[in-house]
Amino acid sequence: MKPLRSVHAAVAALAFALLAAPARGQRAEPRPAELEGVEISPVPGTQVPLDRPFVDETGKAVRLGDYFGANRPVLLNLGYYSCPMLCGLVLNALLDGLKGLSWDPGKEFEVVTISINPKETPQLAKLKKQNYVKAYGRPAANRGWHFLTGREEDIRAVTDSVGFYYRYDEKSGQYAHGAAIFILTPRGVLSRAIRGVQFDPQTLRLSLAEASEGKQGGTIDSLLLWCYHYDEESGRYSFQAMTIMRVAGVAVLVLLAALLLPVWLRRRRTTR
Repeated sequence: MKPLRSVHAAVAALAFALLAAPARGQRAEPRPAELEGVEISPVPGTQVPLDRPFVDETGKAVRLGDYFGANRPVLLNLGYYSCPMLCGLVLNALLDGLKGLSWDPGKEFEVVTISINPKETPQLAKLKKQNYVKAYGRPAANRGWHFLTGREEDIRAVTDSVGFYYRYDEKSGQYAHGAAIFILTPRGVLSRAIRGVQFDPQTLRLSLAEASEGKQGGTIDSLLLWCYHYDEESGRYSFQAMTIMRVAGVAVLVLLAALLLPVWLRRRRTTR
């Protein structure tokens, strides 16, 4: 099984590289016909349609907006439950990243996984949730990680709003799509997309803290966000040396002013 998983991972990485190429520059060669129109083009600040109806893993009718508005950011994962390769890699990578967080779904943030296949059922979503919540090992995830199914028009409304474009391949019976997760504010506004099949816990935490609009995370997170900058190329937050240099420069000026001002005032009084 390990060699087979390695092959799947290599193929998925190659597929992701092909899909991610347009975001990093003009591609030199035309895409295969199967990948035309398949891309991830997020526009931060876009409102997600919260009124769209879906069905959760228990078969209950819900609205996307039911998972917003509690001062908690939402991590949106798009794929489909019967996907033989890439969706599983993304979900597994997300699971690994979440395990590295001290925050829990249902407490500091919500996770919403939506199937892009309108033919998939709540029963399949339930099985998928059971597997991942069990692997996660945190009871809070049962009420904070939601697996949804829905109609084609409602799915497309959500995926289009975050710039997740995919297509169905009739020959293979599978969906061609990219790899990314999306961070949304408590009001359902797209904060950022994190591309790839690896999600660093610190990147997840800082992205969620940033999207929480100050409602989650403490002073340390605020300082880290101020000192770190999100790098689209690497999909991580990188240290901003210039910011620290500017802060240090201002601190030195303030210190010098504090030291020299009393001296200047004494000399002025003496002169008078």
